[in-house]
Amino acid sequence: MRKELLNQVKKVLIKIGSAVLTGDNGLDLNVIQQLVDEIALLKKQGFQIILVTSGAIASGKHRLGITGPLKSIPQKQAAAAIGQGRLMRVYSNAFGPHGIYVAQILLTMSDLTDRKRFLNIRNTLTTLLEWGVIPIINENDTVAVEEIKFGDNDNLAAMIANLIETHLVINLTSTDGLYDKNPTLHRDARLIPLVREVTEEIERVATDDTTAVGLGGMKSKVLAAKKVTACGIPYIIAPGKEKGILEAIFAGEEKGTLFLPASGHLKSRKNWIAFTLRPRGKLVIDEGAKKAILEEGKSLLPSGIIATEGSFVAGDAVSCHDSSGNQVAVGLVNYSAEEVKKIMGLKTSEVERVLGHKDYDEVIHRDNLAVIGEKGKKK
Repeated sequence: MRKELLNQVKKVLIKIGSAVLTGDNGLDLNVIQQLVDEIALLKKQGFQIILVTSGAIASGKHRLGITGPLKSIPQKQAAAAIGQGRLMRVYSNAFGPHGIYVAQILLTMSDLTDRKRFLNIRNTLTTLLEWGVIPIINENDTVAVEEIKFGDNDNLAAMIANLIETHLVINLTSTDGLYDKNPTLHRDARLIPLVREVTEEIERVATDDTTAVGLGGMKSKVLAAKKVTACGIPYIIAPGKEKGILEAIFAGEEKGTLFLPASGHLKSRKNWIAFTLRPRGKLVIDEGAKKAILEEGKSLLPSGIIATEGSFVAGDAVSCHDSSGNQVAVGLVNYSAEEVKKIMGLKTSEVERVLGHKDYDEVIHRDNLAVIGEKGKKK
């Protein structure tokens, strides 16, 4: 199965975590060169490569001789400012002998939530790939604050994969893949080689442990896999320090954990709505509305809304949940939170009487509604 799936791959996003890139003495130059040599071989075989890298903060800490954790945001941002330049220099020097150029791209969440900037970034990445350059992407830690942070580079990599519509994501990490229980605590833990769907059970077996130098634990990697596979892209978690790991993966060997892509997947704009925008509020919908959205691809009308939470304005993203709390969809809302409170449960014909105006029949039009709920329906 793996070999057949990988035969269709041309554009690959590779995410490398801090625990892979660093050792006791800062950046592990031997591991980095080893991975670069493997990536260069893939490129010579005709693959287009996008690299999402961690390691800036860890590199900066080592340069300053800091051994303990950084406690404040300014300290982390300062360390990133010092470490990012060195990280890029190391990559540039490693790829240089192969005749491969690299390009640095630093992003914050706001770069992707703005649709125009999102498209500009996609155009830039596409051009770099056409030129044969490897884009090396990292979060812009020096300026990122909580409101515009991706959270971790697993999430960043998932968003970039969806943005550039890669054919495969490989997340190189410090573990062999996803286990059925925490392997550091349970000797009988078994590696899960294949995940057909990221279910609640799969999310439960992923632990929240983070490494000493990284932010993202296995939970974040599984959630990233859920986002990526929902858009029709296969996802592999594999051991980054294992020599020859990329060659083995593309040879079809059963390395790490493979997450299969969803059969029906989101189109580009709805993918952006579902997985890039941060919902500003929440709508609770009744069973009739849920069925209409999931099974019939209908818009969300005022009559199907039971409750609303949060503060949002027209045009914001909101998440839609059923009465049991299960997420059904994410969409761009046509009315503000205050307006929705006044019209929820009403027929469309009653909206103008209550609000004094009726800009839309739908609270969320189906063209602006990304279904991510049960039954694996992606519309």
